[in-house]
Amino acid sequence: MQSRFGVLCLKTTFTHMLEARNVSAVYGSRIIFDHVSLRLSLGTVYCVSGPSGCGKTTLGRILAGLNRPAGGEILYDQESVSDTKKWPVQYLYQSPLTAMNPRWQIKKIVEEAGSVDAGLARMLGVETEWETRYPHELSGGQLQRVSILRSLGASPAFLIADEITAALDPVAQAQIWQLLLELTERCKLGIVAISHDESLISRIAQPGNHFSLSDQN
Repeated sequence: MQSRFGVLCLKTTFTHMLEARNVSAVYGSRIIFDHVSLRLSLGTVYCVSGPSGCGKTTLGRILAGLNRPAGGEILYDQESVSDTKKWPVQYLYQSPLTAMNPRWQIKKIVEEAGSVDAGLARMLGVETEWETRYPHELSGGQLQRVSILRSLGASPAFLIADEITAALDPVAQAQIWQLLLELTERCKLGIVAISHDESLISRIAQPGNHFSLSDQN
């Protein structure tokens, strides 16, 4: 299926679910959170909030298969992350530079995860003239667009967006989220937005799709 931008979108019947079942996380001897359960559907934005240190990023990394939980399990379509060769979840960092090789040009960075869809690049506002530039030559908003494009090259079902616009100005923040909401609606992508910004949360997710980790501590 294609969007009006000519972007190749995920074919789905909306039965795909990303689940956290009784997930726990610890740091040393401290329990960060315990018995967290979530059921996430495609085509929907979910928000995870809470104060600093409550484990928002840890939960996001667990959902993305980057960290292992101390207890419980993460499933996609009833299949455990430990049993899946290609986990259909991509993680977006607050600082895109964290996940980019500073010696690589943007073209190589974008193509690292897979082939680039030209329509998707246009939709995200990733300019062809950026291809020969290096990460330090782009602004924070431009880098975040590149990061999103690279992540989508892996054809994920879900994106974990960890405070991805927290360091951007209000205009860039609004532009990035407008693009992500467009992808959610037209391509049935599932998004988990990690944020402490209650104003942003109220704009991008329905009340029933907001999970506060502060309630777990």
